[in-house]
Amino acid sequence: MHTPIWHPADLLVIAYSVLMAGLILLLGRPLSDYADELAFYFGAAVISVLIVHFVDETTDRARAFVRLLYPAVLFTAFYRVTGGQMFLLFDHYFDSQVVAFERALFGEEPTLYIDRSMLNTGVTEILSFCYFWYYLLFPGFLIAAFVRRHDRIIREYLAATCITFSISYMLFWLYPAEGPRWYLASEYAHNVEGPLFRRLVEFVIANAAVRGGAMPSSHTGVALVTLLFCFRYYRRAAWWLLPVVLGLALGTVWGRYHYLSDTVVGAAIGAAAVWMVWKLVYPGSGRKRKFKTSGQLRTQNVP
Repeated sequence: MHTPIWHPADLLVIAYSVLMAGLILLLGRPLSDYADELAFYFGAAVISVLIVHFVDETTDRARAFVRLLYPAVLFTAFYRVTGGQMFLLFDHYFDSQVVAFERALFGEEPTLYIDRSMLNTGVTEILSFCYFWYYLLFPGFLIAAFVRRHDRIIREYLAATCITFSISYMLFWLYPAEGPRWYLASEYAHNVEGPLFRRLVEFVIANAAVRGGAMPSSHTGVALVTLLFCFRYYRRAAWWLLPVVLGLALGTVWGRYHYLSDTVVGAAIGAAAVWMVWKLVYPGSGRKRKFKTSGQLRTQNVP
């Protein structure tokens, strides 16, 4: 058996799993209603430990793929489980507070203003295209970095995204909100319509999203994490990605999936997660070094 090496993402997966299982045991009543969630979290912790102990990423790239990227699969699955724990602490949503705050701040809730004054099919398609990119950003970054054998970058990126997901999923049930498409449905005068990407996004949300979990926007948080990592390590791609991420953030509000407050909080969580990883978890990451390749000397970020 190889000597197991624990990466921050491994510890985050296990810590989140154990914490949620403990909180469910403490708060979940009746406990029988949370049997599936408990089994899932205990199973996720066990799977993580087994992978760390028995999958040697130095043996070959197939094993490295499993060893490095399994946290991404588990945290994607964690999202679905949040639907069953939305009312772990409270028995109602807090949308009324968010709407009251935004009306006090802006004079009108932003999605209602868009509905009344700005709704446009062309803009909807552009922003839906950007929003749909979220489903490609997370796996796309990981696969691209894996193909380039930038394993250090993968470990950093997964640490930042796992922190973002963990905090977001905790807030889902600490401050449950169902989002404007549910809470304000009776106040909209128009449907948000688009011929292609709007329909694709709606299809994904209808089949994969959970009701609740609007605060914060984990989509915005993870998209910002991806953008910041691209600016540090893949600058050329970052400039192409910048308008997509901006459109994605705006699209969460335009499409009525999130309040503007959700998007701002999600972005703050993502930025804070990146800061924590680069300053506290992997200090000194992104430093430059020179190395020879193909007979020439060039400078590249340390992977």
